[in-house]
Parts: sequence; C-alpha cells; structure tokens
Amino acid sequence: MTRHTLTIRDYAPGDFEAVFAINEASTPGVSQESQESLRQILSVGICRVAVGADGKVMGFINLVEPGTLAYGSDNLRWLEAWQEKTGRTQIYVDRIALAEAARGQGVGPMLYEDAYRIFSDRDVITCEVNTLPDNPGSHRFHKRCGFEPIGEQVFKPGEKAVAYYARALR
Repeated sequence: MTRHTLTIRDYAPGDFEAVFAINEASTPGVSQESQESLRQILSVGICRVAVGADGKVMGFINLVEPGTLAYGSDNLRWLEAWQEKTGRTQIYVDRIALAEAARGQGVGPMLYEDAYRIFSDRDVITCEVNTLPDNPGSHRFHKRCGFEPIGEQVFKPGEKAVAYYARALR
C-alpha cells in the first residue's frame, strides 16, 4: 500500500460496516460504540475514509464542529471552553482509527493531511488521547503529527483520564 494506491474521500453509508469494524478493533484507543451510537456520531460529524485501490476502507477520521450540541461529548465541551478562553478557532477530531493492515503505512498522517487541507481556515485541529487507560502509541503518533499538549482532564480517578492536544493549521 502506498500513497498512490490510497484515496481519501467522504464517508458513504455503504462504508459503515467497515468503519464500525475498524472502530471496534481500535478500542480502547477510541471509545467503543454500539452500531446505533456510532451512526449517530458519524451523522453529526464530517467523516473521511481512506480507501485502498481495491475499494476497501483502511481507516477513517471523524471531525466535529464546536457547538455541535447533538454530540454529547465532555471532551468537546472542554475544548469549546478552551476555544472560548484562547480565542482560537478549531475543528475537533472525535476519532481517527485504522485497520490493522494500514498501521505503519502512512494512512493516519494522510487522513490528517486531508483534514488540515479541508479545515485550513481554522487556527488549530484538536483531539484528546487517553492517559487512563494510557494509549502511548497515540501520544507518539500525535506528537509526530505536530500536536502539542494543551490540557488534561480526569473523569474517574484511577480509571479514566485524557490529555488534550492541538496542532496549528495556520
């Protein structure tokens, strides 16, 4: 798989089964969702998929606009408060996940490059990465992609916490 054999395009309803399977295989790095809850999340986001030459979905990124109240995320609410405090416009990465075969192949950076292009009118792109349970691979990946830590939040002491990251877009 090379950059020349991959296409990044808008998510289509026919991609759902593959996206759901990738999401399931990527937990706990991304939150586990029922089919219904993932459909709802994708319906309020801007989802882009990486597709191989064979038409197979290799990964996806879902981005959510600040102020999307239909997306009941404590992480988005934290980042909206950060945006209000800093005055920096953003687009929030709800999740990015790859099929096992796509890992280490440059698919993740390609999905991010696509998002950077689409949302180049924003100051930053933001995300969160679990610290409890820790996701060291995602921390390394996001730092390699130019993200910098901007804060953290503990949801359940000893059980659930995240670090927030932002990457400048302009």
